[in-house]
Amino acid sequence: MPTHALKRPTLLTLCACVLVAQSMVAAINLLIPQLGSSALHPSHTEILWTVDAYVIVFAGLLIPAGALGDRHGRKGALLTGLALFAAGAATSALATEPALLIAGRGLSGAGAALITPATMSILVQLAGPERRAQAMASWTLAIGLGGMAGNLGGGLVGQYLSWRALFAAMVPLAAVLAAAVAVTTPRTARSAHGSPDPVGTLLLTAGLVAVLFGIIEGPDHGWTSARILTVFGLGALLVAAFTVHALRSRAPLFDPRVFRSGGLRATTLGLATGFFGLFALFFVNSQYLQEVKGFEPAVTGVAIVPLIVGMALVPRFAARWSARPRPVVGTGLALIGLGLLAASTADAHTPYALYACWLLVISAGTGLAMPALTLGVVVSLPPHQAGLGSGLGTSAREAGAALGVAVAGTALAGQPDFASGMGPALRIVGTVVLLATLLVVTGLRPAGRPSRTAPGTPVAKEPVA
Repeated sequence: MPTHALKRPTLLTLCACVLVAQSMVAAINLLIPQLGSSALHPSHTEILWTVDAYVIVFAGLLIPAGALGDRHGRKGALLTGLALFAAGAATSALATEPALLIAGRGLSGAGAALITPATMSILVQLAGPERRAQAMASWTLAIGLGGMAGNLGGGLVGQYLSWRALFAAMVPLAAVLAAAVAVTTPRTARSAHGSPDPVGTLLLTAGLVAVLFGIIEGPDHGWTSARILTVFGLGALLVAAFTVHALRSRAPLFDPRVFRSGGLRATTLGLATGFFGLFALFFVNSQYLQEVKGFEPAVTGVAIVPLIVGMALVPRFAARWSARPRPVVGTGLALIGLGLLAASTADAHTPYALYACWLLVISAGTGLAMPALTLGVVVSLPPHQAGLGSGLGTSAREAGAALGVAVAGTALAGQPDFASGMGPALRIVGTVVLLATLLVVTGLRPAGRPSRTAPGTPVAKEPVA
């Protein structure tokens, strides 16, 4: 595929797809009060699952969805994902009971799992080495803007419309995006290596879902409860079983020996660390602005907009420094950690302008580190495994996001009220981010020395699909 194949309409369409998929992770959080008082009368547990079903299915299916897209056609995977996303949104919008709402969220999450790796994989294939860093900066920006759009959209819907309107709006939006993909996006070379691995897919997906379930449910049930320990144990056994199966299989879903690469380990940890801090902030921010500062839901959605500024502007410069990942990633993650520590000092008397400055620091750190980390995952794998690389990277993001919310929630649960718990919660998260940054920087290698092929992976000409 020639390097000039990536046209601006294609780039904008693919980034719009991933933005919409990511926005539904955050949008539901600002609708929780309205859902709780709705005619569905959901219980506390059902509300929790309405929020979590999307994330669990999304993150659990990312790796197999990315690998399957590589093998059977990325454009087809993207269009299928948009169809599933729309079907799930329609199910949620028309739900007459909480179970249908939760099922719709899960179905949309499955669609998002196909959309996200397919978009990045197509960009990698079309951009070529010369434009890859810029393409990854745009894609990463779309991920960040998706979180912001979700907060803003959820806040506006929560204040002025019914919660059903959020899901109903996703149906025509997905249809428009599918039409844009059909028109603007060419088919790319697909991988000819191996065949579907249903056993490996089942083992890995079940293992990731079990681990994510434990992370998300841990704060409510207690980290040392029998239920959570059992789920974590089951997840570890399933992932171990997948590893054994993949090492013995002639055509595994992916070769786990790719993690011998220190660069791949460092970049996946870095992505998880960044989203660990960012989503802990999202979780705390909406409660701080509404419960402590007294903002309305729509104003709360707007008040987090400063996080967009750094994500929108800094990646343009970060792409120029892609050959120096250590200082770029180290500085970016450190800014996230330091910004969280600064935000931990906020209280009811803190001027919003000062709080917004701390959001800008976190935003700048995110915009600086995430493109380099995303590109690091891509270049750690051969080009025909771009979808798998996206799946690994996005799984790390979602796992980090879930863990960030869980850690912040657990820290808050140990305090008498939110106002007194916000500071300790953000200090814990910020400290963890700074400590993890040291590990990430230690494991990174300068660009130009990536491992272009996974162990045992032959290089062959790939058919177009």
